Amino acid sequence: MSTFPDVRWGTESSVLRRPLVAFSVTRFGSWVIKTMTPLDRRLLVRSRGRLTMLGPIGAPLLLLTTTGAKSGLPRTTPLIYARDADSLIVVGSNFGQDRHPAWSGNLLAKPEATVTLAGQDVPVRAELLDGEAGEAGYRQLVELTRTYEEYRSRTDRSIRVFRLTAQV
Repeated sequence: MSTFPDVRWGTESSVLRRPLVAFSVTRFGSWVIKTMTPLDRRLLVRSRGRLTMLGPIGAPLLLLTTTGAKSGLPRTTPLIYARDADSLIVVGSNFGQDRHPAWSGNLLAKPEATVTLAGQDVPVRAELLDGEAGEAGYRQLVELTRTYEEYRSRTDRSIRVFRLTAQV
């Protein structure tokens, strides 16, 4: 049994999934999702990871709370994730922008973090994956939603891929 709860709002077979994923691949769709992220973050925080605006498409979402590399303060970010055995994979795509997301720099500075899923907080340790392991992790996210393929095509930077392992 996994340390991470496996509960989602919505399903991957939702009739909304295909058109919403197609929309999210566009630059405008990415902009809309990025613009909605603060509102979605509030919904996720209030529901302790139980509800998300992306729920109707069955996207597996978690809240990742890192420690700010400069501020030392907790920073919470909603992220789509993939399961990999007893760990979770997240990627710092940042919607294909030219800079890494702040949360990924936070994990590099301090790999201890917390994942909130289905109302449960799970302490984790992050490991930056590179080479074949990083590519395999990235492909797992592409399999969930082809949006990640598009994000990679928008930037020349190497997108960071992390494995999150529960610290029990």
